[in-house]
Amino acid sequence: MHDGDDETPARADRDDMAQSGGSIPGLARAAFTVQAGRRAGLPLLIAVPHAGRAYPPAILDHMRDPGEAMVRLEDRHVDAIARRVAEKTGAAMLIAQAPRAMIDLNRDPGDIDPAMFRGDRTGMVAGARSLRGLGLFPRRLSGMGDIWRGSIPAQDAGRRIGAIHAPYHGCLGRMLADIRERWGEAVLLDLHSMPSLVPVDGGGGPAATHVVGTRFGRSCSGDFAAAAMHMLEQGGVEAAFNRPYAGGYVLDRHGDPRGGVHAIQLEIDRATYLADDHAPREDGVERQAALIADLVHALAAVARERAARAQAAE
Repeated sequence: MHDGDDETPARADRDDMAQSGGSIPGLARAAFTVQAGRRAGLPLLIAVPHAGRAYPPAILDHMRDPGEAMVRLEDRHVDAIARRVAEKTGAAMLIAQAPRAMIDLNRDPGDIDPAMFRGDRTGMVAGARSLRGLGLFPRRLSGMGDIWRGSIPAQDAGRRIGAIHAPYHGCLGRMLADIRERWGEAVLLDLHSMPSLVPVDGGGGPAATHVVGTRFGRSCSGDFAAAAMHMLEQGGVEAAFNRPYAGGYVLDRHGDPRGGVHAIQLEIDRATYLADDHAPREDGVERQAALIADLVHALAAVARERAARAQAAE
C-alpha cells in the first residue's frame, strides 16, 4: 500500500494563482484545487477535505442509494463558504474535488476495513473508525446500512491513496511549510459542515451551530483556540469546543504547535447556509462567510503577534 507524499507539483490551470493536483481514478478531473493567497496574504490556509462532488460513473453505479449517501457523506457546499472567505481575506485555499465516498482525506491511510475489498488485501488492517464503517473508505452509514452493492477490487485502494490522499496531504504539508517559512507561524483552518446538533443537556437552550476542534489542545496553541471561540461568540453564534467534534487525521498529521504550525477544525451547521433541498442559500453563505472571514483575521493576528514576539526574543 502506498501512503507516502506525492511529490508531483500541482498543475497550473488558468494563472499562477489557481492550480490543481492529484487525479480522480475513473474521471478526467484533478483531485483537488489550490488557490494561493494574494500577495499581501495571510499566515493562514483554508482547507476543505469533504466537499468534493466529482463522482466517477462507476462509483455512482456501485452505490446502493447515491442520493442519500452523497448528502450524508459530503460537507455539502461548505466550499462555497470557503471561496467567499478567500475572496474577502486573501487567504490561501485548498479544496478537495474527489468525493469522500471514494476516500476520506480526514482518515489515516492505514485505517482500512479489509472486508470491503476482494483480492490481495496484504497490509490492510482495520482501525477503530473503519470497524464502525467510516474509515479511509466509508462503508456504512447509520440508519442506511452498507453504502456499496458489493466488494471493491483491492487494487482500487492503492490507486485512490496514490492518486488522491497522498498528493492532497503532500500539497497541504508543503503549503503550510511555505507559510511557516514566510511568516514564522502558520495556521490551518480545516473547514467542515455538520448536521444540526441538539443541546447537550437535552434542555430547551440553543444547540451549538459551530464547533471548534483542536484535538483537545494537541493541534494548536491555546491562544488560537481562545481567539477562535471569542470571535465566534462575538459574532453571536453558539459555539462548542472539541465536542462532539475534536478533529481527526488532518489535525493529527499537520498540527505541530511547537514547530509553528497550528491546525484548527471548524464545523458549521448545514442548516445555517443550506435550503431544505440541500442547495446553498445566498444569504446563509454570505452570513457564514462574513463570520468566518472575521475568524480568519483573528487567527492571523494571533499568528503575527506570536511571530513578532519570537523575532524580538532572538
